[in-house]
Amino acid sequence: MRRRARVDGNQASLVNCLRGLGASFQHTHTIPGALDGIVGYVGIDQRVEIKDPEQPPSGRRLTKLEQDVFDQWMGRRPVVLETIEDCVNLLRKMRAVL
Repeated sequence: MRRRARVDGNQASLVNCLRGLGASFQHTHTIPGALDGIVGYVGIDQRVEIKDPEQPPSGRRLTKLEQDVFDQWMGRRPVVLETIEDCVNLLRKMRAVL
């Protein structure tokens, strides 16, 4: 039986930040191999994995399945978000693509 997907303690605040800055966020953490979510902004979709900076480095490492997704995904490379600053920088980079 598959364990229930664990949600990082900072996920709600990061999702609220992204939405507050005008992005969409679709949770996908319950789908195996789908990472934590998809950010939509300025017509671009970006897969993201959220890690909690309050956890020790070993707790923030990508799991084997997450690393496989990062290594094998043929679209925009997924990114890891840990902080509000990461969210702001992601949206800035997404806007710069235009």
